[in-house]
Amino acid sequence: MNYFTTFLKGVAMGAADVVPGVSGGTIAFITGIYDTLLESIRRVNPSLLGIWKRDGFKAAFNHINGLFLISLFGGIFISIATLAKLISWLLVTHPIPLWSFFFGLILVSVFHMLKQVEQRTLSRFVFLLLGVAFAYSITVLKPLHMEPTSLNVLLAGSIAICAMILPGISGSFILLLIGMYTPVLGAVKSFDISILALFLSGCVAGLLTFSHLLSWLLRRFRDFTLVFLTGLMLGTLPKIWPWKETLTWRTNSKGEQVPLLQENLSPFDFEAVTSQPAQLGIAIVLMVCAIALVLGLEKFAENRDI
Repeated sequence: MNYFTTFLKGVAMGAADVVPGVSGGTIAFITGIYDTLLESIRRVNPSLLGIWKRDGFKAAFNHINGLFLISLFGGIFISIATLAKLISWLLVTHPIPLWSFFFGLILVSVFHMLKQVEQRTLSRFVFLLLGVAFAYSITVLKPLHMEPTSLNVLLAGSIAICAMILPGISGSFILLLIGMYTPVLGAVKSFDISILALFLSGCVAGLLTFSHLLSWLLRRFRDFTLVFLTGLMLGTLPKIWPWKETLTWRTNSKGEQVPLLQENLSPFDFEAVTSQPAQLGIAIVLMVCAIALVLGLEKFAENRDI
């Protein structure tokens, strides 16, 4: 296995996890490392101690595919640390182009996920609709606004990491829904050790428990699991729509005004309603770039044994 290439895939996953658009799990799926990742995480369990005592550290390290995990998570963490400031700046200064790029990522990821489904049956279509309905119902509900207490940060980490390893739902998007995206991103930007340590502890706990359930579902009910996750992606598209009118605002814990309720507009109505340029041309270009990026990653994974 080429561990430098694995590191680069980790960088791509980290970039995806920073933004509330496409999940790192989707990138892992597209680049062909998803099953290896899930199985490696699943092997980190109490039985690992027995292997360590019986056969030594090297055997235990190889059992969990340690070099693969270090390469991948190294790329993820470096990517998150370096891109956090850029993404937060773009969300404020260039929201329409950025959300357009995210929208394109979701659209092409839906196409990629559906290609993995082996059978096209009515029951699978029903699961797709259930996923759409579930995700859409979450996006139209009034978002929660959890304060960044120690318990909430720990809980947010455990929930977000579960979403981050799902091919189809973004951990950052879940953080947005529960009102913890800004505090966590702020902690990454300022390198707040106390908040980051709590968040990472929640991530580890969530990852080690949820990976077993997800691995079992994908082994036993792969098609149904994939179509449900694809439905989740489709259902979140209205949340990622680039052209929005902010109806109400709220003051966050830092005293800053942030959007509370927003309404989707067509790009043609956006300028008249908000008196801001719709930037339709650049939005279309970035959607196409996002689609080309994912299709390129998919083609790269198909053509190389890595």
